[in-house]
Amino acid sequence: MDMKTSEIREMTIAEIEERVESQKLELTRMVLNHHISPLDNPMKIRHARKDIARMLTILSQKKKNA
Repeated sequence: MDMKTSEIREMTIAEIEERVESQKLELTRMVLNHHISPLDNPMKIRHARKDIARMLTILSQKKKNA
């Protein structure tokens, strides 16, 4: 699940945008499931949020440089 910064930088702007949307949906699903019955590893929610933030940061950098 955790994506490295170097992996994200290799992706195109469109790929990053698509990945962010899918990660947001996954995060929403995880949070809702966690409220119903606790996840085995609740740290997955934190990692997902950080991955999304990392992707959005790199996306804004790429758009600025383009």
